[in-house]
Amino acid sequence: MNVVEFLLSTARRMPDAPAVALGSRTVMSYARLAARVTQLSGGLRTKLGLEPGERVALYMQNCVEYFEVLFAIWHAGLVAVPVNAKLHARELAWILENAGAKACFALGEVEGVECIDARSRAFEALHLDAAHTPAEIHPDDTAWLFYTSGTTGTPKGAMLTHRNLLFATQAYYADIDRLFPGDSILHAAPLSHGSGLYALPHFASGALNVIPESSGFEAAEVFELIDAHRNVSFFAAPTMVVRLLGSPAARPVPNLKTITYGGAPMYVADAVRAIDLFGPRLYQLFGQGESPMTITGLPQSLHAMHGDERNDPRFLERLASCGFARTGVEVRVVDDEDRDLPPGEVGEILTRSDCVMSGYWQNAEATARTLRGGWLHTGDVGSLDEQGFLTIRDRSKDMIISGGSNIYPREIEEVLLRHADVAECSVVGRPHPEWGEEVVAFIVSRPGTALKPQVLDELCLANIARFKRPKDYRFVEALPKNYYGKVLKTDLRKLL
Repeated sequence: MNVVEFLLSTARRMPDAPAVALGSRTVMSYARLAARVTQLSGGLRTKLGLEPGERVALYMQNCVEYFEVLFAIWHAGLVAVPVNAKLHARELAWILENAGAKACFALGEVEGVECIDARSRAFEALHLDAAHTPAEIHPDDTAWLFYTSGTTGTPKGAMLTHRNLLFATQAYYADIDRLFPGDSILHAAPLSHGSGLYALPHFASGALNVIPESSGFEAAEVFELIDAHRNVSFFAAPTMVVRLLGSPAARPVPNLKTITYGGAPMYVADAVRAIDLFGPRLYQLFGQGESPMTITGLPQSLHAMHGDERNDPRFLERLASCGFARTGVEVRVVDDEDRDLPPGEVGEILTRSDCVMSGYWQNAEATARTLRGGWLHTGDVGSLDEQGFLTIRDRSKDMIISGGSNIYPREIEEVLLRHADVAECSVVGRPHPEWGEEVVAFIVSRPGTALKPQVLDELCLANIARFKRPKDYRFVEALPKNYYGKVLKTDLRKLL
């Protein structure tokens, strides 16, 4: 099944139902959105000459046009390449080249990159009046090429198929919420990531997709939009939940249905605070780009506090876990030989389901390594208890998770080392109460030089996204190393 049918079938059943809202105002019905998707699909095929299977990128902040472009890509049998709108233009250019993207849609001009402005006359000219039927696809055809940092720091494209997206959608219904016409989803997190994936079950159910009017995450606006719409759900990184709790606008909101949070660890104390404010309307998930949003989950019922449970070690232990395997998902914890470990022992987390990617784009070596034995090797380290609850203990990679975004230190280190006065450097994460982690760079300057943080900041801002740049520079005489010359990042974290 082509996942564009999530939209088209709803448009046939309830054409006048509101599909997309901007802020508190509905701007597009299901019939209108489906018509524009069909027209744009025709333009992609006829005017741009795109063939099924070719890649088309979306480099846009959350906007109404995002859904139009995304569904038109699938309608035409193409592959969507959603790109984080916070990435630097050079990072975008690398992804476009690696994916072999034939077109890129953006909002406005992008320096050094040829894109189609989704609010321009050229974009409107792509909408053809002729009716087109959706392209015939195989369930295992790639639908979404998700670029995620890998063990080398170089982004890899996880190939997510129509089958993967269908499975993730059905798992949402099975584990998180039943959805109905009149329900709403607020897209406060980027559509290029989890929030975009969670639009699919809502479109399939005839729910309303709400785009905030502000370009960034504004806690006060989130509360206002929950008040303005019915049965509102949304996906949020833990840092976003913390910002909601700390906002002057924080208050109980009766229209709230569910907050699904994940992408980084949530401190137990913050989870308790969220339950106090919102009630048992939280669902915690553990997933990866390679198995999008769908490995384990901790349901709303296990976020409910009765009596003095806030001081119950068992209840707090459950909150510290990532829950249990999602419906139709298998989870294991193994040793270095991929042998199952007994409950309580720590090892690498493996998963298997129809949600797991088909592989990495044009990277057979990484695919074979990550999917060996038919299981996705997540690279995350954790333990399972006797009842199957998974707790993440650490990460086998040195990935930094800040504000729900993955940041790989090597990428930053390579940029810093471009400066002639940087002899050595090492980047690690430091705990941050709001963002989860923040980036810190340890710098060894060349003798006789006097490097300033501002100079290194300018170097980073010229080459990588702003959110990846170090928030602190520590100048040291030498980096701690082992006998083999490997930098001991554990020692650096201790220094912090």
